Amino acid sequence: MENHSVERRAAFEQALKQADLSYEQAAAAVRVVAAEAGELLRTNKSAIAQWVAGTKTPTPQTASYIAEALSRRLGRSLRPSELGLCDLDQDPPHDRLGLILGADPVDTLRRIGEADIHRRKFLTGAAYSVAAAALPLGIDQAVEYEQRAQAGHQRAGQAEIAAVRDMVDMFTRIDERHGGQHGRSAVVQYLRSDVAGLCRSTFATEEDRHQALTASASVAYLCGWKAYDAGEHGLAQRYYLQAYALTKEAGDDLHGAWILRIMAHNGMDVRQPERTVDLSEAALARVRQRVDPTTEALFAVTRARALAHANRRTEAVAQLREAQDLVLRGDEQALPFWAALWGSARATVASHTAKTFRELRDHANAEKQYAVSARSRPGSGHEHQRITALTLAAQGREQAAQGHLEQACGTWGQSLDLFGGVRSARAAGEVRGIRRSLKVFERRGVPAAADLDERARSWQLAYA
Repeated sequence: MENHSVERRAAFEQALKQADLSYEQAAAAVRVVAAEAGELLRTNKSAIAQWVAGTKTPTPQTASYIAEALSRRLGRSLRPSELGLCDLDQDPPHDRLGLILGADPVDTLRRIGEADIHRRKFLTGAAYSVAAAALPLGIDQAVEYEQRAQAGHQRAGQAEIAAVRDMVDMFTRIDERHGGQHGRSAVVQYLRSDVAGLCRSTFATEEDRHQALTASASVAYLCGWKAYDAGEHGLAQRYYLQAYALTKEAGDDLHGAWILRIMAHNGMDVRQPERTVDLSEAALARVRQRVDPTTEALFAVTRARALAHANRRTEAVAQLREAQDLVLRGDEQALPFWAALWGSARATVASHTAKTFRELRDHANAEKQYAVSARSRPGSGHEHQRITALTLAAQGREQAAQGHLEQACGTWGQSLDLFGGVRSARAAGEVRGIRRSLKVFERRGVPAAADLDERARSWQLAYA
């Protein structure tokens, strides 16, 4: 029994050595993973030492964070039992839910939705998995999708498919105006009931079935987006992976490329860009010269941003030029359904161009492109209230980085006007960031800072 305990402790210690992490560095990595999952841990080097020595055992949730932190560092997927942090039969029973491609995506989405509705901690608190980000890159070689037997007796056709598209359009409009937490449970419930039922229906033609699957993928994508907007990145990743699986079953390579694109952005947004260049390039390769220029621009600018995160500055700037040329030559009316849901392509390209310049530390061009993006939203931003508010908040941040403090306060004031009524973890994060900057502005004697800080504080009391 003692030998077994020693072996278990040795597994964790060996993994730390292979990762070349000190106890202090390991503790910091675990805290980062936990923070991404929405949990504030105070793990320190003493805790790591106690876990290595076997004098204490981490909680199951913390053990999963440790496994993910080491998986990222070592470039391979590890589970807590492999690190000696628990017995094999004590690994979290659902920790891989949605992180496997090849299983039935409809059944998997139903199970994810069930856990999401009931706010199951193992899923809502799941960390973003770097290993899982690579799954779609090898799926064509690794997985053969079978045409699954249609188990239901319900018959469906174009009318039912159109209804799903109309529902996605409606939910997306609400999401864009009021934030991802408005109507979230309704969308998830719709996915696990009506949409799952549609996928199990009998169709007159195989083409109808494929269209139903790709419409269903849009609903799964929206559920992922809402989880992302809530800061639940591990859950968002699972929804995206299964949405991708539906597009594969439908044989819709273009829609599948759109999901690869959002997966690349998701990795960059959580500062885990290891696979984002590969994802963005795979997505762009699938659509190049197969879609209109405006749609292609959305993929080209994603690659530009990924290249910037990879410190490939020259290539990133060249890719930005191509994206901007494409969007100017194109026609927004030509966007396919799954891309048109998310509003103006020109505004989106400008926003991601700004993010690329920010990554390249070019604050002047980042500010300019954020301004272009905000102006490009229809209806003075109110139809896309959340994204316009976020864009203005980012524009103010770039103005502040250049020392334009009064100007930044004015832009942040416009942002706060639009944040009213928006329920979004990203919005809350931006307002926290604004307040941190305003504290500095107040010490520098910027007149507008105090009043603006009070407005931001009032918003936090109401919505955060």
